[in-house]
Amino acid sequence: MHDSVLPDSAADGDEASGQAVPERHESSARRKPRGRWWRGFTGSVAAGLAVLAVGMLVVGVLCLVNGASGPGPLKLVGHSVAAVIALVLQRVADRRVGKAAVGAGVGVLVVAGVAFSLLWWF
Repeated sequence: MHDSVLPDSAADGDEASGQAVPERHESSARRKPRGRWWRGFTGSVAAGLAVLAVGMLVVGVLCLVNGASGPGPLKLVGHSVAAVIALVLQRVADRRVGKAAVGAGVGVLVVAGVAFSLLWWF
């Protein structure tokens, strides 16, 4: 019986020459990159900020068209700026490894916390 991963000629040649055929472990080849959950979490926060910023802009335009009092320019600009900063930091977190990725991810959370505390509770 020969290994189905190798072509028949390669498997027969190795067995005939008496050389050991190394086993292939797919689990070691398909390991998940470290920090995947962290990048997913901070990416979700950054995407949430972007969706919130777009929603605020839509509400602002609708209020402007209907003559209602809307969220105001400070909140519209603040959400947009926070979303852009968070998305840039998330891009850094996705493309780097180690301390730079962790720092950028923490930066996304800090930007989200500051945006929510300044723009929603004060």
